[in-house]
Amino acid sequence: MKLIKSIASLILIAGTTCSLKAQTYKADEPFAHTFSIVARDPVTGEMAVGVQSHWFSVGTSVSWAEAGVGAVATQSFTNKSFGIRGLALLKSGKTAQEALDILLSDDPGREVRQVAIVDNKGNVAVHTGSGCVQYAGHIKGDQYSVQSNMMLTDKVPAAMSKAFEASKGKPLAQRVMTALKAGQAAGGDIRGKQSAAMLVVPAVSKNEPWNERTVDLRVDDSTAPLPELERLLKVHEAYQFMNEGDLAVEHNDMNKAMQLYGSAMKMFPNNLEMQYWTAVTLANDKQVAKALPMFKKVFAQNSNWKEMTKRLPKVNLLTVSNSELKLILAQ
Repeated sequence: MKLIKSIASLILIAGTTCSLKAQTYKADEPFAHTFSIVARDPVTGEMAVGVQSHWFSVGTSVSWAEAGVGAVATQSFTNKSFGIRGLALLKSGKTAQEALDILLSDDPGREVRQVAIVDNKGNVAVHTGSGCVQYAGHIKGDQYSVQSNMMLTDKVPAAMSKAFEASKGKPLAQRVMTALKAGQAAGGDIRGKQSAAMLVVPAVSKNEPWNERTVDLRVDDSTAPLPELERLLKVHEAYQFMNEGDLAVEHNDMNKAMQLYGSAMKMFPNNLEMQYWTAVTLANDKQVAKALPMFKKVFAQNSNWKEMTKRLPKVNLLTVSNSELKLILAQ
C-alpha cells in the first residue's frame, strides 16, 4: 500500500510546479479511483449512489446521501468533506450545480477530483478534473450521472448510461446495480475489483436520520464485489418483505402478512430465520397445524430454534396454549 501511494505521489510530482500542491496525495484524501453513479428516481423521488473500485472499503469514501436532500459521489483523489459539505449545501437550498461550484471554488486539488451530485429535484452536476487518471470521463443524463476514472477502457460511462436508461421502470436500486454491472463489463477499474457499495435514500425526510436509508449496503473487500453486492441486495429485498409482513401482523392483516412472508421465502427458500418466524406467525394466528411442518423442518436443521421456541411464550412472542406448545416442541 505504501508503495502504491509513493508511486502515485511521484507521478503527480512529475507535473508542473504550479500544480504540485494540488496533486500531492494526502492521507485524508483516499486514492479511490473508481466508477460510480448518482441518480434520482423520477417516480418515487428516491436518490442513490452506487460505486465499485479496486480500493478497500470504497463506500466509506465515495458514497454520500441524505433523505430529502440528495446524493454525492466524490472520487479520484477523494475529498471526503465534499460528501458532508455537499449535502449541507443542498439542504440549505443550493442546486446541485451551485453546491458543486462552491465545493470546487477553493479546492487546490480540483483538477484531481471527480465529483457528481444529484439534488432532490433531479438537478445533476458533475466535474472530472484534468488531472484524473485516464481513462476518465462522465456522462450526465436525465436525473443521473455516471462517472469513472482510471478505467481499463474509455467505454465505461457510455455502457453505464445505456444500461441505466434501458432499465427505466425498475426500482432505483436495481437500476443502479444494472449500471454498475455494465461498467464492469465494459472493462471497469484497470487495477481490478475489490469493493463496492450502494446507498438509496427516500425522497422526503421524516426527521428520523436513523431510519432513512432505503438501501445501505457495502462490500469492503472481495474478489467479486459486484456479485456479492447483488446478492446482498436480494437478501435486503427479501427481508423487506419480512418487515412488511410483520407490519401486516401488527395490523391484524394475516392474509397480507402470509403473502409477504411467502414472497420472502420464495426468494430464499433455505433461510431458516424466515421459515421460523413465518411458522410462529401461523401458530399465533391459530393455525398451528399449518405451522407444525415448518417448525419440524427448522428444528431438524438447527435444534437451537427449538430452545428459542421455549423462551418465546414468556415474552408473548408465541401465544399458544401449553398443549399446543408441547405439540410444537415434539416436532
